[in-house]
Amino acid sequence: MLRSALHLAALGVRQTRVTSSSPRSPLILQNNLENTKYLQVARDYAKGKDKKKEKGGKGKSGKVEINEQQLREILNFDGLNSQMQKSVMQMKEDFVKHLSLRSTSGAIDTLRIKVDGQEHELQELAQISRKNPKTIIVNMIGFPQTIPDVLKAIEKSGMNLNPQQDGTTLFIPIPKVTKEHRENLSKNAKALFVKYRDAIRGVQNEHIRKLKKQPELGKDDAFAAQAQVTAIADRFISEADKLLASKQKELLGD
Repeated sequence: MLRSALHLAALGVRQTRVTSSSPRSPLILQNNLENTKYLQVARDYAKGKDKKKEKGGKGKSGKVEINEQQLREILNFDGLNSQMQKSVMQMKEDFVKHLSLRSTSGAIDTLRIKVDGQEHELQELAQISRKNPKTIIVNMIGFPQTIPDVLKAIEKSGMNLNPQQDGTTLFIPIPKVTKEHRENLSKNAKALFVKYRDAIRGVQNEHIRKLKKQPELGKDDAFAAQAQVTAIADRFISEADKLLASKQKELLGD
């Protein structure tokens, strides 16, 4: 039953129950029922293909139905969703922290710095203040040895900041909101999207590899389950893509 249900769900086919009112021999009745069932499946599948042709969807697969109950029997469904959702939420958080038109000391405070294989927020390593509305001061006197790591993190932050070092102090001018600055931020937003999109695909591929390693799972069942895992990943990527479009519109002022 699991194989049939998963396979039919992946094809988008409904199961049809057939009854017969005329009395027949058990063998003939069974054959007729089987023939009718497969004819109905064929008709439904053909209708699906015709609908795709009408919509001009050449080469596109039909919508895959997600059967949560059946997927839970063969994989960690909650873990799958949790990992993908985490990527979307992290991307959204990075958009807010690192891709504002006006860089703030608050965004600098929470900038993640990797030191000796461990991550720390910049505010844990330095004293951060504003000299004036256009300059942020980062005093690294407490952990001067981490200055190279801090400079590297600022460079990769996507905030378009160019710190100037004077001893153990970093002076960070806040860039003007120019067209070029807006375009750079928009490119950085796209780069973050690609990063988290690939992370979602990584989760998808990891679960598909696990499905392929289940010998008790039939070929049709495995194919149907893989199609559903891919559809779940597509849903989260679509959500991330909408966040990207909204952020780029905000940054470019469209």
